[in-house]
Amino acid sequence: MSVSYNWSIADLIRKTEDGFVFTVHWRVDASNNAYSEGAYGSISLERPEELIPFDQLTPELCVQWVKDYFGEEKVAEIEATLAARISEKQNPTEASGLPSAWVAV
Repeated sequence: MSVSYNWSIADLIRKTEDGFVFTVHWRVDASNNAYSEGAYGSISLERPEELIPFDQLTPELCVQWVKDYFGEEKVAEIEATLAARISEKQNPTEASGLPSAWVAV
């Protein structure tokens, strides 16, 4: 079963005087319809030469900032980690518990 990924923005922190977004809180949710996993983090941005007005920012643009910050290799690594955690849920390689004979009757 393939895993799908949904990158989104949880919050933006900006300067009030000009709308410069200097921190982006991001989230990525992964799912294969049976199991899901997620990751959350934040990045700091450098001030660009030209600011996009805060009211004109889109979720897609801000997600692209996050992906550009990480680069293709790190984005793939984050997604692979989530896929591995889903795989572990689907096909566990570890378990905990006591033998059933230990349970008092």
